Amino acid sequence: MREMSAANPTPDVIEQQLNLLRNGLLRLHKRLLDSEAAYYDHEVRRIESPGQLLDLALNHPTFAWLRELSQLIVRIDETIDAREPVTNANAAILIRTARALISPAEFGDGFQRRYFETFQRDPDAVIAHSEMMKVLVEIARLGPTAA
Repeated sequence: MREMSAANPTPDVIEQQLNLLRNGLLRLHKRLLDSEAAYYDHEVRRIESPGQLLDLALNHPTFAWLRELSQLIVRIDETIDAREPVTNANAAILIRTARALISPAEFGDGFQRRYFETFQRDPDAVIAHSEMMKVLVEIARLGPTAA
């Protein structure tokens, strides 16, 4: 039996990489949701219950930018849970998508711009971003994913 090289990670390593990515993005999403909720609660209207926060997260324009991150997490979950094994190429696409998405941009559009703006008002968001960058380093350390 041929050994897998670092350039061709095993299915277990690929799954480990995607689980790290998913869990890191979930922690980041939680921090960003908390930040946006605090902003809304202070600047717009008091959030009275977890159910109201859920409704806001799903339907209110203030929270719309976070849905792109939510959708990426769902795509990762679906990929991990699929019947067929995750390919190196599929994992690479998800990892690249995550890296691109969580690149704050002062003059960007959509998520990247709102992400940058959140950094300006919430130091905990900056810390969460730093922690996510460490997750991406760990994913890379486990082995390269195909382009």
